[in-house]
Order: sequence, then C-alpha cells, then structure tokens
Amino acid sequence: MAKESGVLLQVDKMKTVFQTQSGYIEAVNGISFHIKKGETVAIVGESGSGKSVSAMSILRLLEKSGKVSSGRILFKDINLNELSDEEIRKVRGKEIAMIFQDPMSCLDPVYTIGDQIIEAIKIHEDLPKKEYYSRAVELLQLVGLPDAKARMSIYPHQLSGGQRQRVMIAIALACRPNLIIADEPTTALDVTVQAQIMELLKKLQTELGTAIILVTHDLGVVAEMADRVVVVYAGQVVEESNVIDLFNKPEHPYTEALLQSVPRIETNKNERLMAIKGSVPSLYDMPTGCRFHPRCPYASEICRQEEPPLMNLGENHYSKCWIKEKDIKKVMQNVNHNEQEDIEIIDSPHFGKHQNKKILEVHGLKKYFPITKGFFSRTVGYVRAVDGLSFDIHEGETLGLVGESGCGKSTSGRLITSLLKPTGGSVTFNGQDISRINRHALKKVRQRIQFVFQDPYSTLNPRMTVGDIIGEPLEVHRLVKGTEKYARIVELLETVGLTRNDIQKFPHQFSGGQRQRIGIARALATEPDLLICDEAVSALDVSVQAQILNLLRDLQQKLGLSYLFISHDLNVVKYISHRVCVMYLGEIVEIADSEVLFQNPLHPYSQALISAVPIPDPEGKSERIILEGEVPSPSNPPSGCKFHTRCLIATDTCQTQQPDLKEVSPGHKVACHNY
Repeated sequence: MAKESGVLLQVDKMKTVFQTQSGYIEAVNGISFHIKKGETVAIVGESGSGKSVSAMSILRLLEKSGKVSSGRILFKDINLNELSDEEIRKVRGKEIAMIFQDPMSCLDPVYTIGDQIIEAIKIHEDLPKKEYYSRAVELLQLVGLPDAKARMSIYPHQLSGGQRQRVMIAIALACRPNLIIADEPTTALDVTVQAQIMELLKKLQTELGTAIILVTHDLGVVAEMADRVVVVYAGQVVEESNVIDLFNKPEHPYTEALLQSVPRIETNKNERLMAIKGSVPSLYDMPTGCRFHPRCPYASEICRQEEPPLMNLGENHYSKCWIKEKDIKKVMQNVNHNEQEDIEIIDSPHFGKHQNKKILEVHGLKKYFPITKGFFSRTVGYVRAVDGLSFDIHEGETLGLVGESGCGKSTSGRLITSLLKPTGGSVTFNGQDISRINRHALKKVRQRIQFVFQDPYSTLNPRMTVGDIIGEPLEVHRLVKGTEKYARIVELLETVGLTRNDIQKFPHQFSGGQRQRIGIARALATEPDLLICDEAVSALDVSVQAQILNLLRDLQQKLGLSYLFISHDLNVVKYISHRVCVMYLGEIVEIADSEVLFQNPLHPYSQALISAVPIPDPEGKSERIILEGEVPSPSNPPSGCKFHTRCLIATDTCQTQQPDLKEVSPGHKVACHNY
C-alpha cells in the first residue's frame, strides 16, 4: 500500500517473532497499515490473532524474547525499529502514548495519582516545580475527574475502575502526544463508564487532534469510535476498510462471521448466533495456504494450497481472500441456512410465561459487611452490598441480573448458593428455605444449584486433568462409581461439544472458550436444576461468546435448566433472558420481560444503561444518556431513592422518600416516584 499524504504512522510489512526453546515463532506476519493525524483506526480480531502484539511492537514494549525482525515502522518518516533503546524512550509518552486494558495493574499502588502524572511529565519536560503540579491538575480536569486537586493526593485503590482509566488517559496525555495506542481501554468497564470514556476520547481527539489506534474485540465500540478498521487473523491483516463499508459490506468471510457473532438488542431471540467453529491456530502449527481455511465453511482447494494476496477492491478496501464478493454473499446465505437447520433455537418449551412453578424465590435478601476500626476491630458501620432483594425464577426460565459494578450482582449469586451467609431475608429453592438449613441438607441443595464463573482458568485446578475436574463433583455427591463415572464424564464432555480425547488433558491446553465449556460440564455433572452464570461470557471473544450462548440455549431446551444470568453486557442479557432485573446499590429498581424492558424502560437508571450500549452499526447512532458522577458508596448510600444523586428528573420527594417496587403493568415492576 502506497503512503498517503498526511500519514502520521506507517507500519509496513512488520514481522514480530519470539524466541522459544524450539526456535523463533512468528506472532505477527507482514502486517501493514497506516494512520493519519486526528484519525481513529481500530485493530480487531480474536484473542491470539496478533492485535496487542502489533500495538506493542510499534513502541518496542515486547517481552525480552520478542523483537520486530523485519519491516518498517515509520513515525514522521523516522523508522522506530532502527532507534536505540534511549531514543525510543524519548518517543514513548511524548510522541506516542499507550492506554492499557487494566489500569490497576499499570498504576503503582504505593504512589499517589498526582505523583504518577507528574513523573510522566518530568521524564520528557523540564518545568518549574509548581508548573508540574498545575499541569497534573489540569490533566485530571481535562479527563473529567471531579475535585481534581483533592484527587492528586489519593492512591489508585481509592478510585473506581472508571476513574482509574481516566487517570491512565491523563498520564497518556501528559505530554500532548500525537498518537495514542489504546489497548482494550473499555473492555473491563460497565456500559455507563464505557460510554463516558468513549465520549471523553472523542472530545479530546477533537480538541487536541490526537490520532488513536484502538485495539479491541468490541465491535460496538469500533462502530462508534473508528474511522477505519484493520481486521487481523493469525498475525496477518485479512481486511481493511473504512468503518461504514466494513460493517455494511464485509468482503472477508472472517469479518462477516465476526459481525454475525455479535448479539444485538434487535437480534431475534429465536435465531442461533453465527459461531465460528474451531479457534485461532497455534503459532507452532500454522495452516498452509489461507490461514483461515480450516475454519472457513466454504474453503476451496486453492485456499488450502496457496496463500491469497491482500487484494485492492477499490475505494481503499482490501481483502485477503480468493472468494469474490458475490460468491461470499451466496455461500454465507447457505451457511446460515444450514446452521438454522442444524438445531433450531426457540424459547425453551419448558418455560411458559409465569405458568411453570417457581424453582427459586428470593425475598428481602440482605447482606451487610461490617466496617471495623482499631486494634479490637470495633464495628463503625456497614457496607450494604445487598439491601432487600426480592425476585423469583421459574422452571426453564432465564432471569438476567444487570447493573454497574458494585451494585451487588455477584454477591446475590453467592448468597443464593449460601457461599455467603445472608444478614436478612430468605432464599427458597424448590419450596425449601435454604438460608436456614443445616450443613448436610445444604450439600444436597448445592447438588441442584451450580455456579459457572467468569474466569474459567482461575476456577479450574491447573494440576488436575479434565477428567478429574469434571469427575470431582460426581465423587463429592457420590453419584456414580467406576466405569459409570468414566462414561458420565465422556457424556458431559460431548454434551458441551468436547470429546473423550480431552479427558487426560490439562486446563492450559485449551482455549478460553473450551475452558468455559469444561466449567459448564463440571456444573452439569450433578444434574442441577439451576445454573448461576456470573459473567460467564464477558471475558470471551465475540466468536467464542456466540458458541457458549448457543450452548446454554441448547442445554436449556434439552434439559429444562433454569438460569440466573449475571452480566453487565446488555446485548447478551437481552438475547438470552426471558426476564431482566435491573440492580442499583443492592436493590432492584426495575424488573420486566426482556422484550418489554428493552423497548420501554421506565426507571431513569434502566434508560441510561440501555442508551449506553454501543451499537455495532456505524450509521445507527442513538441518543445517549450520560450519567454524571460515580456510583455512591454502599457504606453510606443516599437517603430516599438511592439513584437521586445521578438522576436527571429527581424531585424533592426522591431525596427523602424511598420508592417501593410497584407493578405498573402485568409483570413489569419499577421503583420510581414518577410511576
């Protein structure tokens, strides 16, 4: 690709390799792209595709075993790959800055926020002492952190996730760089905080003219932020285009499949999500020909034998595929048709609208954690994590539980399984109050209620084989023995799409999606009636997420399972849930059928959450409600309606009187004085 005028950064045929015991392996293979001043270019693809390695290669932030082996990285016509270590350090922070995914792991916990911002300025600029301080305060104000002067003297752990990300952006902007590389800057954030960060980046880009390279797998964020998109797969660029053409007319089958994997608010719940079979190939065993052909449903012989060039399709649209546009559209229609014929997903036959019996009833559930002080641990207050929760779940139903981080979603799941002892209220499962039963009876109940956690890798024992992991609950509950146990493990693996060949493998030998399947198989071992899925798909790529969501729907239809689905991804919640509860500061503020809630949210908080969902459509911009301020502390919640401090329509009544959760129409309840 020829260099265009106004180009700030040109990456040309960059190859990045890592030294291993068996020699060098290529993580990035000949990637080329460019970015102009004031432009946003998104780099998208699954985990392991080479997105982050490409970004790190630009600034030479690779591990010691990694290096850019060939190609050029031209920044203002200077090849960054030829600079010495001292010279590249002068570029980092001053000319090109980086925003990382997890701000807590990047901010030093023993230094104040102010010290860390000032340090970033001192490295590149020699200013009077007072000016360092005033510049740091100015930066905190620029990124929208309230009471900036007071925040200068606090530590990272005293800030929320959204505030820490703002501090990272302030550090990145410290020396007014020309280019910011943002590596998954919003992935771990709630939709409301994510909306704030995206608005902030767009505002700063307009004011300062900064170019942004956005590394992400969130296609909603891409549609909203990007001018152009670079799609990478197995270390190569497979498609590049402006954002509108890419979303409206994707030319590469991988891009098409990624876009169809994403559940949207308007997605028909009766349709299966498009799932890409298999996973990104290992760096040690790259396929011949087109690297995507083992997963491509319509690969031809030429795809298996010859690697396609990156073809110029006109209007700066490039695709690395042998198949022509008209052939892609025709084959994609056939693939989708065959997928639908394979297993047709309909709403679970086990669940009719509130006709089935209630399997779980939660009433007035509370959990207060004591705040202690002094040598004798004197109680000086309480954190009201869950404060009077009431809902029910029917047989074969999926109930979604949504809200910002810290609202009490995960704590609620642990209270239901008695992993935490409630402060008050009751949890009734199949007619039995499990909050007041003895240990022996609780063990039997836990056989019927199982947990699927967010991070399967941290919950699977790395020293145990898959067979031992899945077989453990069978032994604990004495369900099967001997040859029956082996047969049951094989059956469970096949139920979640794995095989008997996986029994002797260890967790590290699987991809993220496969590990989540193992976690689900383990949860199904005891033949439960209720699964509590706590952010079960939030850490997964969109393609793997689609596989797991399809699997959960299949299992519900086959086994009649009930789910409590805890998530902050509202697109996913809308797709999989029959009803949805919206939580704020330990309380339910609205509950309704999924379709009703997303079409007609009544509570101002629900309206703000839904409006903040990024839409994977660059032309489908919606009016966003930006919530001001942070979530109040559950140790000192506001009086009256807990949401009134952030509500745009709050009245005097809201400040003094707590609203009841009232039914405003059949099955639709809301806790708001306006109804």
